[in-house]
Amino acid sequence: MDRWKVIETELNPDRLHEKETVFNLGNGYLGTRGTFEEGYPGDLPATLVHGLFDDTPVFYSELVNAPNWLDLAIYVNGQRFRMDRGQILAYRRELDLSNATLTRRLRWQSPHGETLEIQFERFASLANEHILAVRCQVQALDFSGTLEIRAGIAGHVSNLGLVHWDWIDQGSLDAQTNFLHLQTKGTQIPLVEAAHLKVLGGNFTYDSWDSPWHPTVVASGQVNPGDTISAEKLVAIYTGRDGVEPQQAAIETVRQASQRGYAALLADQQEAWAQEWEACNITIEGDDRADHALRYNLFNLLIAAPRHDDRVSIPAKSLSGFGYRGHVFWDTEIFILPFFTYTRPEIARNLLMYRYHTLTGARDKARSSGYEGAMYAWESAGTGHETTPRWLPLPDSADLVRIWCGDIEHHITADVAFAVYQCGRVPGDDDFMRNYGAEILLDTACFWGSRAEWNAERGQFEINDVIGPDEFHDHVDNNAYTNAMARWNLQAALETLNWLERQAPEQARLLKEKLDLTPERLDHWRDVIDRLYLGYDPA
Repeated sequence: MDRWKVIETELNPDRLHEKETVFNLGNGYLGTRGTFEEGYPGDLPATLVHGLFDDTPVFYSELVNAPNWLDLAIYVNGQRFRMDRGQILAYRRELDLSNATLTRRLRWQSPHGETLEIQFERFASLANEHILAVRCQVQALDFSGTLEIRAGIAGHVSNLGLVHWDWIDQGSLDAQTNFLHLQTKGTQIPLVEAAHLKVLGGNFTYDSWDSPWHPTVVASGQVNPGDTISAEKLVAIYTGRDGVEPQQAAIETVRQASQRGYAALLADQQEAWAQEWEACNITIEGDDRADHALRYNLFNLLIAAPRHDDRVSIPAKSLSGFGYRGHVFWDTEIFILPFFTYTRPEIARNLLMYRYHTLTGARDKARSSGYEGAMYAWESAGTGHETTPRWLPLPDSADLVRIWCGDIEHHITADVAFAVYQCGRVPGDDDFMRNYGAEILLDTACFWGSRAEWNAERGQFEINDVIGPDEFHDHVDNNAYTNAMARWNLQAALETLNWLERQAPEQARLLKEKLDLTPERLDHWRDVIDRLYLGYDPA
């Protein structure tokens, strides 16, 4: 077993979507599903960019499927290469975890009898998160004739049928370079992809097709038995969230990338990932299968982790597909963040800065629910406001089921606070705690102080009508996990306030004023800590 590779040796159309997810690539800016460059009937191509949300019915907001940058078609004597036509004589696909490259090698015989060796290789650059690259090498084995490569930017994409894009502009910069400029319908976020095609080997000519929504560069030439050509497609992608004019930036970036070439960009990719694994790899000795599985899972965390953007976080399905609409849940703070806290604390900080930037949404939710402080959304998107659907249809039925998580699964607020505390304490990031983390801990404590209910008969505080971390049993009173985490949140807030008063007294004063941390409020927190029901029987 090669513990650094995920390998597929047989194409199984019945598992197409599953394998598209397995062979997902990313670089912390975007994720691209493992669909085939030339396409396949029933496939589900998607490129999801962090923070690129648009309005959607029922789910409020979802990550938008970006134009398909993979689009690359091969024509042999006028006939298109398709794996569902002709005959596949050999097939192998490899995801190399060491450098995040996806390679596919196959031998294919067309319905007319021409036989080709084809190899695809692609990556999303970690060295420059705006650069994407795919290389296609084709060898003619037993025929002479015309070979045509069509490299497009496919803008007719949707989210499971829902179209989020308006067309803005497109064009050709020269015979080998073009661009497509779109904008989301609701949130009005522009996106530009620019692409360049170069064919090495043989004598190929180029033409640019300005097809609406699908600008395409076409390279055409003649091949003879034994001839091999290499088509290099380089793509640059920018959105309006990137702080630059996206069309200008995409065009300039793809021009610079084309001057350097695929091989140099691949070398950059390999070096960037070598540094990443130097900091993050974990080895299990004596169990190759477990070691391989662990590394694959770490890889999926690393390709989804934002390195240059602190306004986004890792969604529940990362950037691998449409499940959960790109929304962020408690999984990020409790299950994902500890890995980064101990290996790449700067990434952990980025993920938690997302929660700081979405405090307004958390405060709005608390107020609308009748509470104080910051109450984090069960499902969060771009703004931090609640995006959990309240009703959903049952599978294969018109009946609706009520989804209570957004209303009463409150433990997420303490989960965020717990991650903030760990991030600030484990790496010793005092700057983060002073300027950002303390405010989250204190305002979430304000929420729990208002959420606790006094039971005079029992002589204790309670937290009733919640959903616990099993995410299944609803309207539960005094869930053990929720109550214990709420109590911890209050304790950590008091501890953090004491620390802040020693380390940064002026910052402490400003926060106490901003959050109305009166002596009476702090005394109430202590009272809740002492008398909150935990269900513990010392006998």
